[in-house]
Amino acid sequence: MRWFWIDRFVEFESGRRAVAVKNVSLAEEHVLDYLLGYPILPPSLIVEGLAQTGGLLVSQHGDFLQRVVLAKVSKVTFHQPARPGDTLRYTATAEEIQADGAIVYGTSHIGDTLQAELQLVFAHLDDQFEGVDQFYPAEFLRMIRMLGLLDVGRNADGSRLKIPVHLLEAEARANERDPS
Repeated sequence: MRWFWIDRFVEFESGRRAVAVKNVSLAEEHVLDYLLGYPILPPSLIVEGLAQTGGLLVSQHGDFLQRVVLAKVSKVTFHQPARPGDTLRYTATAEEIQADGAIVYGTSHIGDTLQAELQLVFAHLDDQFEGVDQFYPAEFLRMIRMLGLLDVGRNADGSRLKIPVHLLEAEARANERDPS
């Protein structure tokens, strides 16, 4: 994930629900350029922010071992635009997670006001893609740490999420490399 459309996680319960925030800034070129003279966060980037929130929820449920991709966006409704100075609160709720994919309901709020709502369908890529990493595992671990997922992440029993061994091993290998 090279483009981050969320700033940080504020809640995360494994397999159930994730909440992230995105601050909209006038300094973001896409906010200025989308509709000249009327700066808003493009709705497609709100969908992407909710997809990133939901995708990480689904991926974490499988210890980040499955290759999770967004397969479909459905039932999208935008109630108002997101303008500079707004803080979007993205909530992704897992409606169903199965071996071949997941359905996630997402909402975006500005304060207490519902800004957008949608349904996302995620697929798990099959064995045809075995051995193909979507992300470099060490960089992926760095990203989820940066987004605060491990700071707020909890299991259903309230215990803290543990970093999967395969990510820790990848990080250790990456740190052993000679930087020259």
